[in-house]
Amino acid sequence: MNPPAQTLAAIDTVIFDVGGVLAATGRHSDFARRFPPEHAEQVTRIFVGNYGQDGDHPWHRLERGEITLEENRRLAGIALAEAGIELPAPPPGGAPMIVFTASEPMVELVKELRAGGIRLGVLTNNVLEFRDNWRSMMPFDDWFDDIVDSHEVGLRKPNPAIYQLALARLGAEAGRTAFLDDVPTNVSAAESVGIRGVLVDEDPTEAIATTRRLAGLIA
Repeated sequence: MNPPAQTLAAIDTVIFDVGGVLAATGRHSDFARRFPPEHAEQVTRIFVGNYGQDGDHPWHRLERGEITLEENRRLAGIALAEAGIELPAPPPGGAPMIVFTASEPMVELVKELRAGGIRLGVLTNNVLEFRDNWRSMMPFDDWFDDIVDSHEVGLRKPNPAIYQLALARLGAEAGRTAFLDDVPTNVSAAESVGIRGVLVDEDPTEAIATTRRLAGLIA
C-alpha cells in the first residue's frame, strides 16, 4: 500500500509572488509594451532600475514605502525627459497604472495546495497605490496564511531579510518551502537562504507541475 501523499511531500509551505505569478499581468514586459519597441528596454531600466538589486533607485524606494507613486512618477518623468523619451500620460479617469488579472492556472494550484494541507504565503514587491487593485483578484485573507507586502514592511526582494521575515511569519522551514516568482534574481535570492526557488514563465505550466511534485500532489 502506498503511503499518503503528505508523507512524500518535499515541502509543506508555498510562497507566491503576485505580479506575473498569482496575477497573469504585472510583469516588467507588460510595462515595457506601453512604449515603442526601440525604447522599451531603456525605459524599463530608467523606470525600475536594476531590479536585481535593492538600492536607492526611486522605484526601489517606492516598493519599500519610502516615497509615493506620484513622487516616483515625477522622478521617472525627469529621467525619461533627460533621455529624450516622452512619458505616456496617466490612464484616464484615475485608472491604475497596472491592472492585475488573476492567473486561472495559479488560482487552481492555490486551491489544490490548500486542499492538500499546504501552508500558503504571499511575498510581493508592491506599492501602496496598487494594493486595492491586486487585493481584489481573489480572497487573499481567506486563502493565504500570511502576506508580506514590501511597502508595508520596508523591505523588498531580493534583500534576503524579506524572505527570512516571510518564513518567520509563517513559522516555516526554508528547506521545506517553495517560492514562486517570475524574476530570476528574486528566485536566486530565495535559494540563497535555503528556499526551493521555482521560476514562473509567462506560460506557468512547468512551474505549476514542479510545485505540485514538491508538494507530493503528483509523482
